Amino acid sequence: MSPYVRTVKTASGARAVQIVHSSRRGSREIEHIGSAHDDAELETLKAVARQRLATGQQELDLGLDDGPAAGGPLEIVSSRMEHLWDALSRAYDTLGFAAAAGGDEVFRQLVLARVIEPTSKHDSLRVLAEAGIAPVSYATVKRRLPDYATPQWRQALAGACAAHTRLGPASLVLYDVSTLYFETDAGDGFREPGFSKERRLDPQITIGLLTDSSGFPLMVTAFEGNKAETHTMLPVIEGFMAAHDLPDVTIVADAGMISEANKQAIEAAGLSFILGMKIPEVPYAVTQWRREHPGTPIPDGHIFI
Repeated sequence: MSPYVRTVKTASGARAVQIVHSSRRGSREIEHIGSAHDDAELETLKAVARQRLATGQQELDLGLDDGPAAGGPLEIVSSRMEHLWDALSRAYDTLGFAAAAGGDEVFRQLVLARVIEPTSKHDSLRVLAEAGIAPVSYATVKRRLPDYATPQWRQALAGACAAHTRLGPASLVLYDVSTLYFETDAGDGFREPGFSKERRLDPQITIGLLTDSSGFPLMVTAFEGNKAETHTMLPVIEGFMAAHDLPDVTIVADAGMISEANKQAIEAAGLSFILGMKIPEVPYAVTQWRREHPGTPIPDGHIFI
């Protein structure tokens, strides 16, 4: 055991500072440094003890006296968010995105940089550099973007998401829409002014998101900014069915997402739907049940056919 400094109380109530030297056989040699009667004396004696322990130990010469930083702190030239990047990369691989993207490291960098800090494609390279990751050039990013915009690329990612959630015929999926606006004055046929929940007049696009019952994303689709929300549901569902070879789905929605035209289109596509909506009068089936069961409350969860 290496020598160490200890403090013990004496019979007079003072505090003695000692260095304890131990041998292999368990015996100890104690070197008394002095006794302190207040905190200031105690700290002084401890400093003396530590200095005595260091007696005879040589400094490691790093040759800093010959460099420009002699006499000053060393310069930190880089750092790496090792644990954060490794954790995000592990999640990326576990979700199957690495295989779906064919091992494309440019796509990995863009995705993980935006998880760390949501920002533009160009600024994401700055995020990577700050995380200690050597980013690709912006020219390389621009060359790869056309590949990322293809339906095949999005379908491969959607397939990885579906495989991760073990999607099956009886799975429940949820759908909702939102809008993304652009700080520009003129539309271009895709970015167009439309209904905005934030009451903005800027050109926007409509985003349709399909998730599983826990909110895990399954498919993202973009539409023109002036496309009504109710007109986005059926294209997303049909695309989802085609991508995953689903013969039938049942759509559950509130009345705000299903217009009369939507209901006709859903029926024409051979799909089923369940709507939560208010009706102006009691349906005949409910009236008949009450007539046949006078004074009996309708059981919770009862289904009328």
